[in-house]
Amino acid sequence: MARRILVVDDEKGIVDLVDTYLRRAGFDVLRAYDGPSALATFRHDHPDLIILDLNLPGIDGLDVARAIRQNSRVPILMLTAREGEMDRIVGLELGADDYVPKPFSPRELVARVRAILRRVEGPAPYGEILKSGDLMLDTASFTAMYCGSTLALTPTEFRLLEALMRAPGRAYTRLQLLDLALGETFEGYERNIDVHIKNIRAKLEDDPRNPTYILTVPTVGYKFRESSDV
Repeated sequence: MARRILVVDDEKGIVDLVDTYLRRAGFDVLRAYDGPSALATFRHDHPDLIILDLNLPGIDGLDVARAIRQNSRVPILMLTAREGEMDRIVGLELGADDYVPKPFSPRELVARVRAILRRVEGPAPYGEILKSGDLMLDTASFTAMYCGSTLALTPTEFRLLEALMRAPGRAYTRLQLLDLALGETFEGYERNIDVHIKNIRAKLEDDPRNPTYILTVPTVGYKFRESSDV
């Protein structure tokens, strides 16, 4: 069964272009041109991924993402003409899985969609349990638990945490983590990792300002704690 992608943009030409490339790649496509219709389509048709523009009439794209994240982990790929870094950061902090500025390459957009969906689908059915202290990841059920409570991680956040937990003490650069999380490296977006790590820490750490699980490695990137770090 083909995966369903909801494309939300107030520019019909962009929706047409993205629709064409996604259908060529084997996806089913849903369309919306404003915030209210995007939320209505999301609730009625349950897409597998949402490509969401920020500049929308009716309800801003950031508010649409905020509303979706209240009760869903569906992957969101932000698409926008806004140039400010703050918009990208806010979008990622709201739980977007990726961010693509306009103008964009339709082929790269499709590659990003495929990469996100690959990590949503997860590994083979024979997953494993990763543990560290009170933190537990079940890679088969795509579940993260901390002190017995479920962590509401996005697919990107889960993959990042999983990659770090598999190699305690190993320092990864941002580009390496981007490649591990997305399955492909998209140069120029490695700083997105900082926002995803910040989100994970906010959900996981008792004191995100003084993390005990995901540690910053100056001039390099990040690593997961090992026994000597505890």
